[in-house]
Amino acid sequence: MTIDLPGMRNHERLRNYPAPETWDHHVENDARAHPRKVPREFMLIPTTCFNCESACGLLAYVEKKDLSVTKVTGNPAHPGSRGRNCAKGPATINQLDDPERILHPLRRAGERGAGKWERVSWDEALDDIAARIRQAILEDRHDEVLYHVGRPGEDGFAERFLQAWGVDGHNSHTNICSSGARFGYTLWGGYDRPSPDHANAKVILLLSSHLETGHYFNPHAQRIMEAKQNGAKLVVLDPRMSNTASHADLWLAPWPGSEAAILLAVASYLIRTRQLADGYIRRWVNWQTYLERLHPDAPRDYETFLDRLESDYAGYTFEYAAREARIPVERIEELARIVAGAGTRLAAHVWRAAAAGNLGGWQVARSLFFLNVLTGSVGTEGGTSPNGWNKFVAHGPNMPDAHERWNELLWPREYPLSTNEMSFLLPHLLADGRARLAVYFSRVYNPVWTNPDGFMWMETLTDTDQVGCHVALTPTWSETAAYADYVLPMGHSTERHDTHSYETHAGRWLGFRQPVRRVAMEKTGQSFTDTRDANPGEVWEENEFWFELSWRIDPDGELGIRKYFESPYRPGEKVTVDEYYRYVFENSVPGLPEKAKEAELTPLEYMRKYGVVEIDSGVYRLDERPLTPAELDGAEPDEQGVLRRPTTPDSVPPLIGEAGAVGVLHEDGTATQGWLTPSRKLEIYSAAVADFGWPEHATPGYVESHVSWNRLDRDAGDLVLMPTFRLPTLVHTRSGNAKYLNEISNTHPLWVNPEDAAGLATDDLVRVHTEIGHFVARVWVTAGIRPGVVALSHHMGRWRLHEQDGSRWVSGLVDLQRGEEGVWRLRYRKGVRPFASGDADSSRIDWDDPGVHQNLAFAVHPDPLSGMHCWHQKVRLAPVEPGDEYGDVVVDTRRSRAVYREWLELTRPGPNADGLRRPEFLMRPVKPKRRAFHV
Repeated sequence: MTIDLPGMRNHERLRNYPAPETWDHHVENDARAHPRKVPREFMLIPTTCFNCESACGLLAYVEKKDLSVTKVTGNPAHPGSRGRNCAKGPATINQLDDPERILHPLRRAGERGAGKWERVSWDEALDDIAARIRQAILEDRHDEVLYHVGRPGEDGFAERFLQAWGVDGHNSHTNICSSGARFGYTLWGGYDRPSPDHANAKVILLLSSHLETGHYFNPHAQRIMEAKQNGAKLVVLDPRMSNTASHADLWLAPWPGSEAAILLAVASYLIRTRQLADGYIRRWVNWQTYLERLHPDAPRDYETFLDRLESDYAGYTFEYAAREARIPVERIEELARIVAGAGTRLAAHVWRAAAAGNLGGWQVARSLFFLNVLTGSVGTEGGTSPNGWNKFVAHGPNMPDAHERWNELLWPREYPLSTNEMSFLLPHLLADGRARLAVYFSRVYNPVWTNPDGFMWMETLTDTDQVGCHVALTPTWSETAAYADYVLPMGHSTERHDTHSYETHAGRWLGFRQPVRRVAMEKTGQSFTDTRDANPGEVWEENEFWFELSWRIDPDGELGIRKYFESPYRPGEKVTVDEYYRYVFENSVPGLPEKAKEAELTPLEYMRKYGVVEIDSGVYRLDERPLTPAELDGAEPDEQGVLRRPTTPDSVPPLIGEAGAVGVLHEDGTATQGWLTPSRKLEIYSAAVADFGWPEHATPGYVESHVSWNRLDRDAGDLVLMPTFRLPTLVHTRSGNAKYLNEISNTHPLWVNPEDAAGLATDDLVRVHTEIGHFVARVWVTAGIRPGVVALSHHMGRWRLHEQDGSRWVSGLVDLQRGEEGVWRLRYRKGVRPFASGDADSSRIDWDDPGVHQNLAFAVHPDPLSGMHCWHQKVRLAPVEPGDEYGDVVVDTRRSRAVYREWLELTRPGPNADGLRRPEFLMRPVKPKRRAFHV
């Protein structure tokens, strides 16, 4: 809490943060009264940031005289962020004070998208929505209820109401974000993302700029810099000179999609030089299955496996990888030597970019983790663990039973291996006539803007036959909310309850987001009924909303829903949010009751005071955790040594993993937890991939991208557009109403290498042609992007249809037209302009660029295995034509439908030969009973 400098006397010490014992009564002098000393009294109440997935700790300064939130800073008690925040954390105050935020429930009063709204009561909205859902349930139309969430910001709650309703309706944004990386990692160990121990690494290997701009940016960045200060080498693969790449000891700028070839060349080098962690590989890799499936006539011994492995990967030479990547062979050789020198301290990470941009991008993640496996840097200090070892999900009381439903609108047969729901195909699947929706919730999500093919989303959301009622749960206007029937204001990060935990380092913690004014009211003895009484206007929080909505769907309990929203302490009465989290913290969080008792607090009081609890630290090698007698009870080994308990069709697989599997019995007789794959080992050969029709992709390999060098006509001007990065100060829709962030980042140039500029100069306008249309962007000629590739960040391009229905800090006012033949045109009527509001800063806006909504011009590209939308685009640059204006977007949705069908033809639909819709061990939110997995 303090900074000690050499020779400093006690009274001269500089304090980083107010000590927790002072948080209930903290005094600071008013800076605006300087040089006079005018004290102000605050309560410092912890919560967590909601401006990316890091969930860094925040301290809200709540002024005692009126309980106003005056600023937010870092929470030093948080073990993930350790009191430090990026620009997005303190900017939370902008979102709270935004003069344009939605404060009351609204119902459309005209056609969808017409911008006509009327204020309604919460009771009116709840009764209408509940009646629609109840009717769908009574008429066995459960699949017509859909909950579509972007960045959830919570763990374990949405499952409650969806399972209670008997609805297989969880739809996420995963397939436009991270399913490529998730699938690649899951095939190895059953866990769907990595948790690198950056701080203790010897070598840090990062693909793309993800860690500077996406999830875990701040917690990981801290630890990466600590490792560099301790001598670690940083290697970055990214076609763009990112901030991360600028700090690298080695930066490789490969051709997009060639990354797997590079990584496999390094793997081949490690194998042929036998710089391998033999003991680890022998014990933890399913090498016997590799021999059985690929070399059935070979002897079944480890040395034979290494020989066959070397032969199978011999084609991945440095020279081959260099040709595919279009980079000097010496750079790949240098990468191989660096990786080989890492020992068991190789911390590696990929999330979006290469894994998200390319056909077969999931093999990039699979190939990256291959290096961890070969070096034995899995679960080690300074290595890479699975996320599940460093993440904790807490559950509330009386969890509903799983249902038996399988919604093929979300899990279509064409994509049996998808990770996760095929959400971005929703408009196309509805247009195919596969289903209709009675009630569609969009929550912390803006698919019209964020997803590819946004004009198809507009066509869907304006069609009341396809979508009966659209409910947007959002604190701010968005391009999608404009097409809602109800816009219901939900709280920001200081106005709501959530629990969450993320893999920021080699430890586990549980964060507690809480409505700080409500906590302050409780501390000062003020009465309230629910969080609406503490928030501005009638802003609510989702947990209480779902409690109330579920109660109204089943007011008398006849549907069997209401019981899951009753108090565990007052039988038959509606649960309160305090009771819900009291139960969670008293019963679901290891070590919390003991820590709270030591502090002379209840578990709920402890979490309200500190906002987080550290569950454990120094978490390594959980695969070797011995099974307890209770876990072994009733478990028998199968032919692979997997210890299983008997299952029935009513058994429910866990979120990741197979029902009944508890661990693995090794050849030496030890029984340990192992992994979450079918073999409970790390699977270099995935029988699941082979059995679902893709045997050629059962091992780590290289899939040629749809934008590979070989598939482009460079003479005709083909380039690759890379839209998978953003600036670290902004985050999708949620930063649109943060004035601090938009003042920092408010330009949107198309990065073009001088070799590709062809007479273009910085600030020139250019047409960017895609396969379904074009957009007009402004050029930035820079050597910071490799030749043959252009790049446009996805942090801008915000627009509004009507003057008041959008965040004017960042959006431009547009005309939207659709021609008779289905060709759409978006054109700005005006860009960002100063505007009058209750915030004087709105009249001081000095930026005017709203950016280009490039995603509108992207057709859907669903990878046939992972289901990931392959973001990279084959484009051509052309001079602007008379009448073109900056930000124009023109798209033919007939062509986008054709492209959708072209990519659909790449699939190999399920089920497998056993009638299984999908492997049980793959991640699937709200998993149904096992019988639902079978056709």
